[in-house]
Amino acid sequence: MLVSHADESHEGTRRDFLYYATGGAGVVAAGAAIWPLADQMNPSADVHALSSIRVDVSGVEPGTQLTVKWLGRPVLIRRRTEEEIAAARDVDVASLPDPLARNANVIEGAEAIDANRALDESGEWLVQMGVCTHLGCVPIGDAGDFGGWFCPCHGSHYDTAGRIRKGPAPENLPVPPARFEGDGTLVLG
Repeated sequence: MLVSHADESHEGTRRDFLYYATGGAGVVAAGAAIWPLADQMNPSADVHALSSIRVDVSGVEPGTQLTVKWLGRPVLIRRRTEEEIAAARDVDVASLPDPLARNANVIEGAEAIDANRALDESGEWLVQMGVCTHLGCVPIGDAGDFGGWFCPCHGSHYDTAGRIRKGPAPENLPVPPARFEGDGTLVLG
């Protein structure tokens, strides 16, 4: 008489147990090997420490700027004069090569009007990355055809709101995430 395997009730055998145990041990070993490789791609402690910095801006006088290093790049913090604010607000956005604000503190796609570029409502504080959007040079302040910044490497001219006005740079100087904390402390990041 032939017995069909379908008729037998299947009970776990020692061989089945060894298969499952070996498979489970393999999964644990693979996880133990992969975890250090994945974990080493996380930012290091020194990068985490630099992701947010506080800058004392209480000593910055109108018409001057402070340059700080944040995430390995220069950040230009300018306290603008009434004349600089008026010049920036007097620009027609339609005449700009880049009509976008490029400001991490406002909604994406906002117009490059001065109010969307400045950090405060009065327009006195302008905070922007100090890296030319053409090839990454550092622009010079209080220079150029528009009284803002000038990149001598290839001739990009930025106005008093950090917007590209002339030259090969394709975009306005980006405004990083920033906010005031108290009266004289600016928090970047």
